[in-house]
Amino acid sequence: MEHSQLQGKLRKKILDINYPVGGGHLGCALSCIDIMISIVLHKAAGDTFILSKGHAGSAMYALLNETGEITDEVLKTFYKNATTLSAHPAALKYPSIPFATGSLGHGLPLAAGIAKANKLKANTATSYVLMSDGETNEGTSWEGAHFAVANKLDNLFVIIDKNGLQGFGNLTDVLGDTASAKVWEAMGFDVVEADGHDIPNILALKNELLNRKNGKPKLFIANTVKGKGIAYMENKLEWHYLSMNEAQYNEALKSIETTYGI
Repeated sequence: MEHSQLQGKLRKKILDINYPVGGGHLGCALSCIDIMISIVLHKAAGDTFILSKGHAGSAMYALLNETGEITDEVLKTFYKNATTLSAHPAALKYPSIPFATGSLGHGLPLAAGIAKANKLKANTATSYVLMSDGETNEGTSWEGAHFAVANKLDNLFVIIDKNGLQGFGNLTDVLGDTASAKVWEAMGFDVVEADGHDIPNILALKNELLNRKNGKPKLFIANTVKGKGIAYMENKLEWHYLSMNEAQYNEALKSIETTYGI
């Protein structure tokens, strides 16, 4: 399947599981799904992936449904009573979800710990973590980042979904641009910044970064659009929270069809 078709197909799945139950966090799921396609579907055996921005759990579930790890029947239970697919991912339910996430700022320290363990065991696996730009405000993220630099964890691959919007405002208006390349480079990270919706380019840059065995942890700053693919949701803060009514759901489907040709 071509990348554009998969991008559209998974966006439709995100809508389809959220709409019947009045689910929210649509904007952030749509901003990071292309990053997740690039990393989760192309990581090597033994690599780990942590979705630190757990509020985008529906994107992870849609992706794992595509790989067969979550069945169609289970996917339909999203957000319902007794489900294993809660709004924020729970731990120990699926192999590809090793930790419960959603309390922001925990993913980077966990991923750094995995990377350190791999170093100690002479394991060549990569530890991936996907963060929101808002998470770079969290103290635990900075502790984890300094730990990674001090321990020369060049097997740690951090991705920041930089859509410029967090809980109640623009990134730059809350605590400033703590997801800036200059900030992370100054700390000691090996940094690349690019379009977070261009899958072929993400894959190329990922390989380029991982081939740099220079003792520096890796950071990919993915510039994204909140609500990407749904015209009326794009760059709108409110779609961090809102659920769709019937008219909005149908309009969103048409927007996906137009953008991705499915």
